[in-house]
Amino acid sequence: MEERARQLLLLAAVAGVGAAFGALSTAAVFSFLSRAKRREGYVRKLLESNGGAGGPHAGSTGPGARLHDSSDLLSDEVVAEQLTRNIQFFGVESQKKVTESFVVVIGLGGVGSHAASMLLRSGVGRLLLVDFDQVSLSSLNRHAVATREDVGTPKAYCLKKHFSLIYPECQIEARVQLYDSSAEDEILSGQPDFVLDCIDNIDTKVSLLAACVRRGLRVLSAMGAGARADPTRIRVADLRESSNDPLSRAVRYRLKKDHGIEGGIPVVFSMEKPKAKLLPFQGSKEEETPSDYQIVPGFRVRIIPVLGTIPAIFGQVMASYVVTQLAQLDFQTEPIVNLDLDHYRVLHHRLLEHEELIYGSAEQVLVDAEEVMYIVKELWRGRSARDQNMDTGRKMWRSVNELMLVRWDKSKPAGVSNLILLKFSEADAHESTTLDQIKDEEPEFYAMVSRVLKRAETEFAL
Repeated sequence: MEERARQLLLLAAVAGVGAAFGALSTAAVFSFLSRAKRREGYVRKLLESNGGAGGPHAGSTGPGARLHDSSDLLSDEVVAEQLTRNIQFFGVESQKKVTESFVVVIGLGGVGSHAASMLLRSGVGRLLLVDFDQVSLSSLNRHAVATREDVGTPKAYCLKKHFSLIYPECQIEARVQLYDSSAEDEILSGQPDFVLDCIDNIDTKVSLLAACVRRGLRVLSAMGAGARADPTRIRVADLRESSNDPLSRAVRYRLKKDHGIEGGIPVVFSMEKPKAKLLPFQGSKEEETPSDYQIVPGFRVRIIPVLGTIPAIFGQVMASYVVTQLAQLDFQTEPIVNLDLDHYRVLHHRLLEHEELIYGSAEQVLVDAEEVMYIVKELWRGRSARDQNMDTGRKMWRSVNELMLVRWDKSKPAGVSNLILLKFSEADAHESTTLDQIKDEEPEFYAMVSRVLKRAETEFAL
């Protein structure tokens, strides 16, 4: 009766401001109260069912866990409430793609633990967590969830235990296992929607990346996060475009030499030069060698100094990239283009000269050097429009002396949505043809350019 009286008082208060909030009906208020009470009881039961979780094998697939078909996760009221911000961001259908996805994370240290944690919090429906190592006291400066109580336990079990308390509906499998070629079928089976390579050993990393390429699996790889301090220099790009990173350089060389793979693998890397080197090996006895301290053969024992925030940001970047890919959210990563403002001023001046030569005046040039930077860097990624479907990597770092901006449609002014970047010889050929000819003779090129310029229209609200 007291609960009913409180509800009636609330309804009376709502009625008192009915002129301003007439859309809020009595039925809606009762529905809200009822929903809130059900959710409160539901969450209480959920917490009680999780009370026994805590052993190394605890997790969403353990006894007492609520098992769900990933295809109906969003119909669960608690799950929908927990993921409400994601749903608002992506929309229901796109978020459903995330909750129905299966992601494999290999390597669960500073980078991998943070990546896995945000994949879980973003609603990924199934996770396979793989790492052979244990939580150490020194790893607590960068691990996503580990506590002192977890020291000495396998990293995979540690994550599963904590994850089961955050999002128990996720189907989590934890494997204390070293990835190598013999484990390929076991770990990469099941058609994962994405594989995250968070391994810091070159041999194992190369083996995994080659296997993913061979199997046609989408993979995102983390390069070196140690000995860095500047979060603004972290980028996502093709492996061929990564620079200032010794690990990237070694992985590129080994993939090409051993597997004939030259690129096509997105990576997270830092453009910052490492601030410190590997610490020297110091054994306790003179006759000891580094191999005496290896956990498994082939893994380094010398330590890389690590500022814990940087691997955490690497992991967050990886999770963001993967979740948006799973949700099919279209966005363009910032291209790696080695041009400074003076180069863009040169291209702007060259455009003015070209307009005066072809049209007798530069009055219809509607862009300045800053907008030229947007066109060259964001739209054409620092290379000729006719090179857009070619391999990226170092080919995109062309000399500015080879390139110029020209109008796409000669009947329209030279604005941000009507300029393409071409080499000199290509620009001459373009000036002697028409859009109708290009559309008839090169329909794919015409469609690609139209699509890129449409993006400029959208982003500049033209």
